[in-house]
Amino acid sequence: MTTERVNVRVLLLFGDQAEVVADVPPEERAAPERYPAADIAAAAGVDVSRLAGAQLTAEAGEDGRLSGWQVR
Repeated sequence: MTTERVNVRVLLLFGDQAEVVADVPPEERAAPERYPAADIAAAAGVDVSRLAGAQLTAEAGEDGRLSGWQVR
């Protein structure tokens, strides 16, 4: 499986979900995608309460799903 590391931003937390977008100008962004906030926080080594607004990198798999979260 081929992956690519991309820059992303967590827009906000919605319940136990984090809304994530590519870290590009707003006019270039696709709709936010939701991922479990606890999974992102654990992988990135941060507290869930610090995710909103966070700038991260993630691996984009061939299926377009993100994983391998890291703080930039």
